[in-house]
Amino acid sequence: MSDRASDDKASLSLLDGFLDMIAAERGAAQNTLDAYRRDLTDYVAFLARAKKKALTANTETVRAYLQDLDARGLKATSSARKLSSIRQFHHFLVAEGRRTDDPTLVLSGPKQARRLPNCLTIAEVDRLLNLAKEGLDDANRPPRERLRAARTACLIELLYATGLRVSELVSLPKRAASTRDPLLSVRGKGNRERLVPLSPLAREAMSFYRKLLDTVDAGAATGPWLFPADSESGHLTRQAFARDLKTVAAAAGINTSRISPHVLRHAFASHLLQNGADLRVVQELLGHADISTTQIYTHVLDERMKAMVRDLHPLGDEDARF
Repeated sequence: MSDRASDDKASLSLLDGFLDMIAAERGAAQNTLDAYRRDLTDYVAFLARAKKKALTANTETVRAYLQDLDARGLKATSSARKLSSIRQFHHFLVAEGRRTDDPTLVLSGPKQARRLPNCLTIAEVDRLLNLAKEGLDDANRPPRERLRAARTACLIELLYATGLRVSELVSLPKRAASTRDPLLSVRGKGNRERLVPLSPLAREAMSFYRKLLDTVDAGAATGPWLFPADSESGHLTRQAFARDLKTVAAAAGINTSRISPHVLRHAFASHLLQNGADLRVVQELLGHADISTTQIYTHVLDERMKAMVRDLHPLGDEDARF
């Protein structure tokens, strides 16, 4: 085996060790592991072309890699994500005693334009919910069509009431529909458990949908999932819900390019903050491990503070000035 092939194999072995660590210690989901593997495999391939390896790469090597990403036309957000993966990889190598220095410590990430989350207004969410519920009481409607509509209405009601990630939503267990507690226990990223609010409307939507499911498709109703489906997982897929959500949005007069399950999660958080919720509380409800992830919503707090100064401070009122 050539020296270069040996170096490549050694770097890939270190990468496997890093992935094993985040799987075991952080409980990272498979999608997360796949993303890390893609980012770091690309980095290791660059090191091989530069005749470097993970244990000897210096700051200039990592900087050259970022320049290579820029030359390939990658967006700043993608480059920043890759740099984050590389930082964690090198931090792991230091922690494991494989090298004594971290070449990424003095590097700053690519400059990014601040992206505010796409968000629906409260009026738009009301319109979406009202449209989703239309015709659910029509007993003359074809049973399967009525069941699908009830499922979509339940999903939208639940998502806006709880702020769940779509993966958490579609994989809710059947027992969630029978809970009498005002809070629902959810197991999210990193296998972390949290409590989310369950409004009376969301509980009613679940109850209506499950009763209809028992009537229309009793076989599916016996399974373990709240939203059973003929899929590999046994429950509704994220993609199927996203399609149904866009259908309802179009009927409600909302541009389908502005709507997705994630946008409804943003609406949950933004509308809470608009109405006075604390950022830390919203962080807990969303299941963010780090407050910095939730701080993308600070534009909502900024607007609220401006409004408070305008409406409550004596100098905020033009008529009160001398």
